[in-house]
Amino acid sequence: MNSELIQEVADGIYQIRGRQGAAHIYIVKGSRRTVMIDSGLSQTFAITQSALAELGMTPGDIDLVLLTHDHIDHAGGAPLMPTSCVVAAHRMSAEKLALKDEFAQYNQVFAAGFAHVQVDVCLEHGSIIDTGSHQLEVIYTPGHCSGAICLYEHRTRAMFTADVIMANGVVGGVVASGNISDFIGSLRRLRPWHIDLLLPGHGATSTEALRCIDIGIARLETLLRETRDIFSAMTGADHGYASIMRSLRGLNAASHPDADAG
Repeated sequence: MNSELIQEVADGIYQIRGRQGAAHIYIVKGSRRTVMIDSGLSQTFAITQSALAELGMTPGDIDLVLLTHDHIDHAGGAPLMPTSCVVAAHRMSAEKLALKDEFAQYNQVFAAGFAHVQVDVCLEHGSIIDTGSHQLEVIYTPGHCSGAICLYEHRTRAMFTADVIMANGVVGGVVASGNISDFIGSLRRLRPWHIDLLLPGHGATSTEALRCIDIGIARLETLLRETRDIFSAMTGADHGYASIMRSLRGLNAASHPDADAG
């Protein structure tokens, strides 16, 4: 199958290509259950329904939605799924979704409504989701944000990487709850995995996963060096970071007059 809406990218694994800024959605069709990985935006849900129809399915045929993280371009369609469908995400994403945390979700960036995304099951590193035909292993990969996960399918050696790493070494921004050093650590932990197919949240798929990961690590290491330079410059100035640190030391001295002000 290879239509404008949906294509088979591996045995029993289908990609619904993202539209209007939404992330790609992946359907993993197993012998016992069918899993949707990410859910796009609420405003692209009609496209999702049309793509599923090409597979002879409806949203009601999806047993489980796995959210790779809490950004709304990946999670926005989840509230529109039938209540019979279980929604799962890492626990670091679950609270942000439940509380409609705009700092984490970026609803306004995508002109999306503030929908409540209820996570039914919290995933942890090493969790296994068995479809009967596939085994999806959860890999905790913070850095892009604190709740980011990748999913490795053992039989096809496909890695669903969302915004953690994409084709040609493109990485998602280090935003909100993200962290550069965590991001580098996550990519380094992906290197030993035997990945035949990289299935990202945006852009093209890739059969050169290790090359993509190494380029991503190099880019993030450059970003880390640049941030060190920025903070070094701020420390030597009479404003900004240096001023903040002096203020904090002043607070400590005011609270404890006998404390070392340095």
